[in-house]
Amino acid sequence: MSIRVGVCGVGAFARHFIPLFKRHPDVENVVLCDLNADKLAENCEKFDIRDRCHSLDDLCELNVDAIAIITQHHLHGPQAVQALRAGKHVYSAVPSAISLKEIAELVRAVEETGKTYMIGETSTYYPCAIYCRERFRKGDFGSIVYAEGEYYHDYVHGMVDVMKWRHGKDWEKYFGIPPMFYPTHSTSMIVSVTGAHVTHVSGMGFVDRHPDNLYARKDNVWKNPFSNETMLCRMSDGSMARISEFRRIGHPGTVGMSLYGTEAGYEEQVGCRMWVTKDRDTCINLTDRLKCGDIQVNESDGMMSKVTGADGTHRGVSEIHPVHLLPKEFAGLPNGHNGSHQFLVHDFVTACVTGKNPLNNVWQAARYLVPGLVAHESALKGGALMEVTDFGDPPC
Repeated sequence: MSIRVGVCGVGAFARHFIPLFKRHPDVENVVLCDLNADKLAENCEKFDIRDRCHSLDDLCELNVDAIAIITQHHLHGPQAVQALRAGKHVYSAVPSAISLKEIAELVRAVEETGKTYMIGETSTYYPCAIYCRERFRKGDFGSIVYAEGEYYHDYVHGMVDVMKWRHGKDWEKYFGIPPMFYPTHSTSMIVSVTGAHVTHVSGMGFVDRHPDNLYARKDNVWKNPFSNETMLCRMSDGSMARISEFRRIGHPGTVGMSLYGTEAGYEEQVGCRMWVTKDRDTCINLTDRLKCGDIQVNESDGMMSKVTGADGTHRGVSEIHPVHLLPKEFAGLPNGHNGSHQFLVHDFVTACVTGKNPLNNVWQAARYLVPGLVAHESALKGGALMEVTDFGDPPC
């Protein structure tokens, strides 16, 4: 069985995924869609794709089985629901939605249509998350006690230009989005490892003091004063977690996690990743093992493996990535975000073909997102402890 895939939105991020969909052995055709006719024509030529259309409305009418939504953040939720209601499987870039109402409608659409939905959360395929999932399944952590997750991304690292591109002359009004509206890089690593979800949160925010006044301005459409937000979480397994989403910070930038159990834990800082135990002599430095490098194809069996010694956070795979599961057609194609892109595409296509729920299904997507939405509301209320809505587990 093979599927036909439409890619809605062909901007800079989508260009990492278009060649992967095109080369996947279970995808028979790719259709590109964008409102910008020039950008659409440019990418159809670049990737040698003939079929195209100019709106999601048109794409939903075409003979495609699945739609990959890689558009602006605030459009993801409604566009995913539209595609699902049109009978299409959906892959969505993060975040899945920007409100509780939107995520509730998204979960309902998946449940009522029976179609596959997958959130393209890169962090669940980061080397640290894969490593910790393996050790958690073996019981090596013991009982989870405490977790930390953080996404440190100062806006000087390219985000001002992104906002200008997205919103044109009005970009300053949209700049100050609450950091906790995009918590999924941090939360997903913890939730995908332990299987526990957030039940309660207390959120706190740092009122921005930057002289550019992009958060505190009166016409901020988000009515949000916080450039940095942190939430303390009560988890369903009895553990605690701290999640920080910082957009004004003197830091080179990271998506990171630490996870501690009664028997052992995983800990990371900039440039160092460790398996930690009660005995210092049995701690393991994982920095090199979890570093990403390039992919090669072995001539003898056609299987892919890591090229050792290469560096680069946003390309290739780590030693522990299960590259043997990837189609050999992916060799030499783009990868990114710590080896996640190729796995995201392969797992989505496989889910569509087999009918099995992917790791990043809609119920997990809700558990990645909703705590942040509630935490922002808590921060506005001075840190009040608030219950987090849970949409349950995926059907068996």
